[in-house]
Amino acid sequence: MGATANFRKAIIFSVLFFYSMLLVKTLSSSPPSSNLQILTAERRIDLTSHIVRVYLTLKVENTGEAPAAEVLLAFSPAQFDHLALVKAAAAVGKKKKKTYLPLEVNPSDHPDAPNGTKYYSISLLKPLGKAESITLEILYMLTHSLEPFPAEISQSESQLVYYHDSAVILSPYHIKQQASMVKTPTSKVESFTRVEPTDRSGTELRYGPYEDRHPYSYSPVIIHLENNNAFAVVEELEREIEISHWGSIQVTEHYKLAHAGARHRGIFSRVEYQSRPSISGVSSFKHLLAELPPRVHSVYYRDDIGNISSSRLRTNSKKSELLIEPRYPLFGGWKATFIIGYGVPLQDFLFESDGGSRYLNYTFGCPLSETVVDKLTIKVVLPEGSKNPSVKAPFTVEQSMETKYSYLDVIGRTVVVLEKKNVVPEHNVPFQVYYNFNPMFMLAEPLMLVSAFFLFFIACIAYLHMDLSIRK
Repeated sequence: MGATANFRKAIIFSVLFFYSMLLVKTLSSSPPSSNLQILTAERRIDLTSHIVRVYLTLKVENTGEAPAAEVLLAFSPAQFDHLALVKAAAAVGKKKKKTYLPLEVNPSDHPDAPNGTKYYSISLLKPLGKAESITLEILYMLTHSLEPFPAEISQSESQLVYYHDSAVILSPYHIKQQASMVKTPTSKVESFTRVEPTDRSGTELRYGPYEDRHPYSYSPVIIHLENNNAFAVVEELEREIEISHWGSIQVTEHYKLAHAGARHRGIFSRVEYQSRPSISGVSSFKHLLAELPPRVHSVYYRDDIGNISSSRLRTNSKKSELLIEPRYPLFGGWKATFIIGYGVPLQDFLFESDGGSRYLNYTFGCPLSETVVDKLTIKVVLPEGSKNPSVKAPFTVEQSMETKYSYLDVIGRTVVVLEKKNVVPEHNVPFQVYYNFNPMFMLAEPLMLVSAFFLFFIACIAYLHMDLSIRK
């Protein structure tokens, strides 16, 4: 009997030990948990463009004992793949005296999150103590998230798109109260999923308010709406910025532009397009606006055929606007390639730092308004003899180096190459390229020209002298 009892105790101990180890493993691999909760959440989804902008206001409270240094944002795998930008700020003060302090936002990896949920981590300026709360203002942008349906339309049809999301906010925290508002371009909404309470008025669709939603709650919705805005997508943009210390910066931009909306079906009638512009080709676009730096000069706009004269340039002290018109209007699925080039004064963009190095201060992103760039490549061509180049950008970019040879170059020019994918207008912010330069290198090319002219002059004198000697 004693042996049997000891055997049973051993079995029970083994089972308890196994389940305790399993529980420890489950807790260690579970998605991130926290004593944070969201008191109120308000989400505003803007669908008036082909770029989806989502504004999120969260009031977060710490209900635990330990201070919290970060707040997690949760995204579904489908949305995470289309994220172009995530920004966050902390609201300080009340009403008219309210200010916003920018916060650092970075992707956060949690491989065991439920249903493949992806995260971004918002780092707070100071840890949030027990019973303390903070209000966060968040903006995130989605590209290629409006799905044309039908996928093909004729010249006289409007463009309809699907938008997929959740009626409740996906979050790793308990949300006590929340509501979502969806703004559409027009009042024409073919259908939408109802998750009561749901209300629609004009161009606004409201989901909620919902109360006491558990972490990772999700209620899928589909909105089928009309959106005839230009789905302008630059599949590839290569910009070359060539610096010359002799007084100018030359910029050359190569575009591969496409209409990413519903594909055009049937033939194109230019007569109908021009005679009935209000109903014919309403989802197409025939011109684009490029915002260039102030005081530009020597502007040109051309394609593989040659110069395109259908462009207008307006300049003032703050900016320059170039209205360009391709050779033909772009319908869904159509593409166009072209080049924009211009020069800007050197003193407006090249400066000298306190440490003696020089730096270029220029705008990242695409100058075309309300455009998505799938792949952006910026090449900064430094003067010959430049050393120790470095880049300072407000977001993550891929960096590499090349060497370019131009006229009268001996050792070649250093080229700083920056690459970024999924670029939106909010990426149009300044970046800097620092480098060291010895002014003596500015004399290299003039000395080469003088030496070449002197050698040519000596050769001519020698040739004439030989010719005269032969004649004698």
